[in-house]
Amino acid sequence: MQRPERGPLILPFRGVSPRIHPSVYLAPECTVTGDVEIGEGSSVWYYVVMRGDVQRIRIGKRTHVQDLSVVHVTWDTGPTTIGDDVTLGHSCVVHAATINDRSLIGMRAVVLDGAEVGPDAIVGAAALVPPGMKVPPGKVAMGVPARIVRDVTEAERRWILELGERYAVNTIPGYRDGSAGSAGSAGSAGSGPVRI
Repeated sequence: MQRPERGPLILPFRGVSPRIHPSVYLAPECTVTGDVEIGEGSSVWYYVVMRGDVQRIRIGKRTHVQDLSVVHVTWDTGPTTIGDDVTLGHSCVVHAATINDRSLIGMRAVVLDGAEVGPDAIVGAAALVPPGMKVPPGKVAMGVPARIVRDVTEAERRWILELGERYAVNTIPGYRDGSAGSAGSAGSAGSGPVRI
């Protein structure tokens, strides 16, 4: 027996609804609430939770948030901003932090309040970026707590952009055209999101 598919859960919070570009892919069973903006060509995968309830969340263009990740904020002082061409690996937590353009946050990494990951940077899998830490542009941070271990290579810079390209060209169309089962987009998520 096939289980009925559930779509993404898009909810307002105190009268503010998420604003999601129509091109965004929203996997079934992801949750996006409140003051959240998601830019063109981005994707939000299975069981991701983005809660813009007590502060704002801004997600740029061509940014991909993989399965089981959590993006949240801190009351009144801690928005979360994630730039363009960013990939968050599976089971990441980004909490009231800033992730700049063309960065990669590895699987199960945690980036905490007030931390900032510079452009073209990598946070290694399972790393903990503590509150207030600044990962400089073009650097790799690893460990618990995270420390800067080396420069990002040119090959890694290209790879980060290729990750996003693969999502856009291969993965997302496979889900949208039904070859991976039917799935959602901002345009089919119901009346909750406001198209931007």
